[in-house]
Amino acid sequence: MQVEQLREFVIDKVDDLKGRDIQVLDVHGKTDVADYMIVCSGNSKTHVKSIAEYVATQAKHAGIPPLGVEGGEQSEWVLVDLGDVVLHVMQESMRDFYQLEKLWSQ
Repeated sequence: MQVEQLREFVIDKVDDLKGRDIQVLDVHGKTDVADYMIVCSGNSKTHVKSIAEYVATQAKHAGIPPLGVEGGEQSEWVLVDLGDVVLHVMQESMRDFYQLEKLWSQ
């Protein structure tokens, strides 16, 4: 799967579970970690965890096993690393505090 297809796959899966305020950050050239970071919000810890687990499971079924999933224990901010695309699912308070969009747009 091409990186653009993977990006759209992740956005589609986040949308399936009603992730809010989906933002795509093009970070290639700014970091070697990924080409895209996708940031979205969940309504609660359960919603955040559900979105992240759903994306990870669907990616695995599509033949793209996640390199890692972090933060599921507290579920305030869960990261799903799919290589070229990294998904950040956050509760609104965490998203407001860390402001990843502002950090990576500089």
